[in-house]
Amino acid sequence: MTRTPPGPRVQREPGLPARVTVFEVGPRDGLQAETDIIPAAVKTELCRRLYAAGTLNLEVTSFVPPTWIPQLADAEQVVAALDVPDGARAVGLVPNLRGLQRALDAGIREVSVVVSATEAFAQANLNTTRSGAIDRAVEVVAAATAQGIPVRGYVSMAFGDPWEGAVDTAAVTEAAAVLHQAGSRTVALGDTIGVSTPGYTAAVIAETLAAGIPVESLALHLHDTYGQSLANVHAALRLGVAEFDSSVGGLGRCPYAKGATGNLATEDLVWMLHGLGIETGLDLDALAATTLWLSRIRNVRASSNVARALAAAGFDTPDPVLEAPSA
Repeated sequence: MTRTPPGPRVQREPGLPARVTVFEVGPRDGLQAETDIIPAAVKTELCRRLYAAGTLNLEVTSFVPPTWIPQLADAEQVVAALDVPDGARAVGLVPNLRGLQRALDAGIREVSVVVSATEAFAQANLNTTRSGAIDRAVEVVAAATAQGIPVRGYVSMAFGDPWEGAVDTAAVTEAAAVLHQAGSRTVALGDTIGVSTPGYTAAVIAETLAAGIPVESLALHLHDTYGQSLANVHAALRLGVAEFDSSVGGLGRCPYAKGATGNLATEDLVWMLHGLGIETGLDLDALAATTLWLSRIRNVRASSNVARALAAAGFDTPDPVLEAPSA
């Protein structure tokens, strides 16, 4: 008798969004801090599998200088090999106008930019001041939108900073408002070191909405350092937020937070959303299979709870394409 992989128990909760956009950041934010250099062909295959699993919103790489992030030095090569399905997005993060031009030359038609809610992170990670990072991002937004290129904005360290500790919420809402007013279609608040809790998450979201950011333009980018990401998602759903960043398999880590376990895992997020009766358009089993495939290639343990649980229950059946493609 053939067994069916288990799925979440479904109970719709009144008042929550009927559908959620899952913005997949695994190929970019998930891989960028990993020390084992992943071949471009594997990155391309990762993107292909994510698209095949129903992903429509995919950040595929970053066009930062290779000396900054050696892992993503092959951005042009990866983008050239991509076959983006109709209706799907392939987003590239850009640090400045030069990065924007690289992305456009490579064929990217949607970009993202990063600012910081804190001075310390801006100087350590963005190589400028907090105001300088905002000015630089606004330049990119203006140049991109003038060419019909949509822009997504990130506010890093929106919930806590490893150097400064607590973050002034006014600095978060100011940065978010500037990105929105400049023309960013979405602004994602980043819990970069994974320290937020549900009540605090709700408070920051409420103040951001009060600052004039429409809820449909707001997203959350969560790291799961202290295991609070899903609880934070639930708090945000209750306020109407309907877009969340995640990384397949929980790929990623923040080099500025010791012990950080990476981004919120896409499979774990989708399991909870589907359990709440919220549509995502994503194939949970295919996402878990993608995590296990990449874990084998890298010879690392899968980070996501869902992928590990399905594998332990015997629903991890390798197929002929589970080998790493040649570089």
